[in-house]
Amino acid sequence: MTEPTFATLVSRWYEENARDLPWREPGVGAWAILVSEVMLQQTPVVRVLPAWRAWLDRWPDPAALAADTPAEAIRMWGRLGYPRRAVRLRDCAVAIVERHGGAVPDKLDQLLALPGVGTYTARAVAAFAYGQRHPVVDTNVRRVVSRAVAGEPDAGPVTRPADLVACEELLPLEPAAAALASAAFMELGAVVCAARSPRCPACPVESVCAWRASGQEAPAGPTRRPQRYAGTDRQVRGLLLGVLRETTGPVPHQRLDQVWSDDVQRARALAGLVTDGLVEPVGEAAFRLVGDGPATPLPRP
Repeated sequence: MTEPTFATLVSRWYEENARDLPWREPGVGAWAILVSEVMLQQTPVVRVLPAWRAWLDRWPDPAALAADTPAEAIRMWGRLGYPRRAVRLRDCAVAIVERHGGAVPDKLDQLLALPGVGTYTARAVAAFAYGQRHPVVDTNVRRVVSRAVAGEPDAGPVTRPADLVACEELLPLEPAAAALASAAFMELGAVVCAARSPRCPACPVESVCAWRASGQEAPAGPTRRPQRYAGTDRQVRGLLLGVLRETTGPVPHQRLDQVWSDDVQRARALAGLVTDGLVEPVGEAAFRLVGDGPATPLPRP
């Protein structure tokens, strides 16, 4: 009898142990999956869940978001973190309406051409929304493949072309099975093959894992040095955005001055928000969220 493949073992485990997440439910559309993938970047699932539901309640399709302002996207994003993602997601919705009649495209090259959609997100949507065969490689997948196949305790800091090749070689040829395996690899890395505390006895591929066979230990220190937040420009940016989100229209400079006592740092943080396309000046003495005015509706498909 033929031994089950690596993908088969992980897929069987996934079908019995996958977390119950709403964007994985049958019938969830490509737009909802795209929104989830953008929100999940550098953000824990527990924080994404309520934000994802609220976002889709308000903007159930790309046309609905495209017809609203960038400012409203930033407001709705709230404190999810990395708010430029909100603006990119709104730009993406506009492009979907203008180029694809309001439907998220199913071709990889068209997905890659959308604003703010990179290598990972495009392949994730193609696989999870349309059941296509593409290597979907994030940090968790790279760690699983690095350990189980290459025998290394951890993967590098960024995704390389070689990572896509290594992952694709593990995928079944049949597209639906490959899409399932892609989701399974990600889940395994997220909940079992963790960076610092892997639960190897619970792993479906422990018996064939090259890293376990090598006897190497997981790295003792953090994969990446934790970023300091208190007192940083990032904190000041968040405080400034908080005031601007709570106000419709221009906010006087004097009110923003109360957010942070260091004039130089506050000015630098505000300038950064303008450069990033999140905030815009109004005259010489006020600022507002970008596009925080009457929406210009786009024709719905």
